[in-house]
Amino acid sequence: FRPTLLLLVFGCFLSGCISLGEVDVPVSSFAARAEAAAQAARVVRVVHADTYILMVGATTYRLRLLGVDAPETTQPFGKQAMDSVGRVLRAGRVVLVAKSGYDLYGRTLGTVLLPTGTTTAAGRPVPLDSLLVSRGWAWAADERRARPRLYAEQLSAQQRGLGLWKCGTAEPVPPHIWRGFNAKVKQLYRGGCTW
Repeated sequence: FRPTLLLLVFGCFLSGCISLGEVDVPVSSFAARAEAAAQAARVVRVVHADTYILMVGATTYRLRLLGVDAPETTQPFGKQAMDSVGRVLRAGRVVLVAKSGYDLYGRTLGTVLLPTGTTTAAGRPVPLDSLLVSRGWAWAADERRARPRLYAEQLSAQQRGLGLWKCGTAEPVPPHIWRGFNAKVKQLYRGGCTW
């Protein structure tokens, strides 16, 4: 190739008249799609077992994890779930985040992937929603049931008596129901089983 011809071909490539062809990578799983759309963020702190303060550059934002619902911190198992997640998401840890809009409270909704030190055998990052449900730290809460894997992981955690399910499946009250209880009813659910 002559240098001028090489520059012409390179310039044409940059302007879009020549391409290397589109690479279609089939993305079949939710985690793989999230990984493809993810950006790196640094953990500032865990607010709640399913809500975190993250930082990208100099900007911080509150992220609510999609697909799960963790117990409220005032609810039985809530503080333990938050502490358990806090051990995984220590301040300063870098995670991958795929954002999916906002909720009614202005929180960013999204998926968190753990890229370092917690990878599967295939070397893929571990979805945090999966980790929470499989360890019994949260309920699967995928309203459209687009991720049946979470429900299978919850069933497995229930059968093994992990986390929330230590004393059976009848004891834990999902957070969306807990929030509707008055103080007197909440008091009825405070005794019994401990983490």
